[in-house]
Amino acid sequence: MYTSIVILIVLASIFMCLIVLIQESKGGGLAADYSNNNQILGAPKTTNFIEKATWFLAGAMIFLSIISVAFLPGTSTSDSVIMQQAVEQAATNPGNVPVMEQPAAPETPAEAPAQ
Repeated sequence: MYTSIVILIVLASIFMCLIVLIQESKGGGLAADYSNNNQILGAPKTTNFIEKATWFLAGAMIFLSIISVAFLPGTSTSDSVIMQQAVEQAATNPGNVPVMEQPAAPETPAEAPAQ
């Protein structure tokens, strides 16, 4: 699910780039060449559609970005990062010498060895 949301965000951003390039700016933009033809052919509201599409795509990108956090894949282990690194280092470092376990201390004085 997370991957599909990220793909939708990428597609929306590509469409956003294309629509922003088409929009008419102060210098005319790419839409300036076609504005006269749109009025002649009976489509004078093209700039309104482009502006609404820009706002829609911006809102969709914000919405999808917020929703993607809910589907963010998490880690499955509960160990701390330091413990994970210690285990990895112990397994991959050949210079590590295993620690010898200490013998258990006697529990009662009767079991203590005679000296």
